[in-house]
Amino acid sequence: MTTNTSRTTLQGDSSFLEKQSHLHSSASSAVDRVPYKVRFAHIDERKVMTKIDLRVIPVLTLLYLLAFLDRVNISNAAIFGLKEDLHLHGTQYNTALVIFFVPYVLFEIPSNFLLRKFSPHVWLSIMMFGFGLVTVTQGLVQNLGGLLTTRFFLGVCEATMFPGCSYLIAMWYKRDEIQKRYSLFFASSSLAGAFGGLLATAIGKMDGVAGYRAWRWIFLLEGTLTCLVGIAMWWLVADFPETVTWLTDEEKAFVKARLEEDVGDSGLDRKPTFKEIIRVFKDFRVVAGAFMYLGFVVPAYSYAYFSPTIIKSFGYSAIRTQLLSVPPWACSFVFAMIVATFSDLIKHRFLFVLLPLFVALAGFSTLLGVKDNYHVEYGALFLAVSGVYSAMPVIVCWFNSNLAGHLRRSVGTGWQIGFGNLGGFVATFTFLSESSTFSTGYSVCIGFICLSFLANVIYFVGLVLENRRRDYSNEGAAIPEDEKRRMGDLNPDYRYML
Repeated sequence: MTTNTSRTTLQGDSSFLEKQSHLHSSASSAVDRVPYKVRFAHIDERKVMTKIDLRVIPVLTLLYLLAFLDRVNISNAAIFGLKEDLHLHGTQYNTALVIFFVPYVLFEIPSNFLLRKFSPHVWLSIMMFGFGLVTVTQGLVQNLGGLLTTRFFLGVCEATMFPGCSYLIAMWYKRDEIQKRYSLFFASSSLAGAFGGLLATAIGKMDGVAGYRAWRWIFLLEGTLTCLVGIAMWWLVADFPETVTWLTDEEKAFVKARLEEDVGDSGLDRKPTFKEIIRVFKDFRVVAGAFMYLGFVVPAYSYAYFSPTIIKSFGYSAIRTQLLSVPPWACSFVFAMIVATFSDLIKHRFLFVLLPLFVALAGFSTLLGVKDNYHVEYGALFLAVSGVYSAMPVIVCWFNSNLAGHLRRSVGTGWQIGFGNLGGFVATFTFLSESSTFSTGYSVCIGFICLSFLANVIYFVGLVLENRRRDYSNEGAAIPEDEKRRMGDLNPDYRYML
């Protein structure tokens, strides 16, 4: 009798607790459904966002600037005698370029998981110091074997930089406010190109100092700078919004609420299963996103690695070539920021991919069709680099911000950038000789830009159709609100940005 009474009491307690839990969950859901601007009406949103902007974007911009500089400064070194001193002939220089992409492609998705595991400030700062150190050793190599080894490990260390920073930025901002911030970050590659040209001009005058050729000083000085900044990054890089210490608990709750209202629960505390990871790749839009990026990687790296060679073919000296490489990069930075600003203003992405895409096509088509008119060809370089480096950040940001939650963004971003960087294998072999035509290279770039155009159209049409399907579907009615918040962009109530 006592046992039965005890069992009845326990069942009653259990039922009571379940009801209380359900009531608490329902109350919590009801609070969460209140717009964040109402729930946090006392918080100055502009002040919080300014604090975030100052802590997140400038630091990552500097990080990627130095990453891109250390990646492509070999093109500046080649103008100052690297090939001759290391006795490179045939396609050996191109092989040294392409070996970078082997680990760079393979390690990008794993690197995003490690970024999530160890936190951004730890992983990014360690990897930055690593590629700075490798760049220094690149200035000490004596033969092709040494160059290949350093380029390989440079790819290992840099694999986390671009996808990791892209992933981190997307976890801080709403979709309709991220583009100009992301383009500022990405435009650091243009600044790196311009900065690298100016640095190479100055370092070129150090030829023979301490018995080192100018090309060695490029690696030694720029690598040392990266190491020093990498150490500082331990304290400067922002972590994810849920874990930073420079926001108050209320400000973190505010940031979380505004992001959940935009894309749902971030899911940082949930460990992904292998099945969930595979599910990301079953989305055809994720596959299209990779080809959108791949189509621009080829012309982007073709320009970054070979623009000094192209300019030098116009008959200029090494120093003059470095100086003339600066203005096109500077122009591309300005154009990218104009495109990004209007894209955020209108809250639209697709047309702001097409505009720079056609600018890039005009540039490469001019380079392909015009010969022996160096002024026109030099002007076409402005169009080519401005179009390519303005379209790429819109493509990556558009794709990345349409994926919601840590899992889909970490996997999706790593996939898009990792697969897209397979284009690096093509880009490094597009310009095989220092001829004055480079027709094959220009034709390949045009072909891949057209591939990106097709992939962007497919992606855009896919988003339009999915948004319309969800508009007329009632499938979300049967799903609890808490579960829908955890579904990210798979939530039936979610609408993709076009």
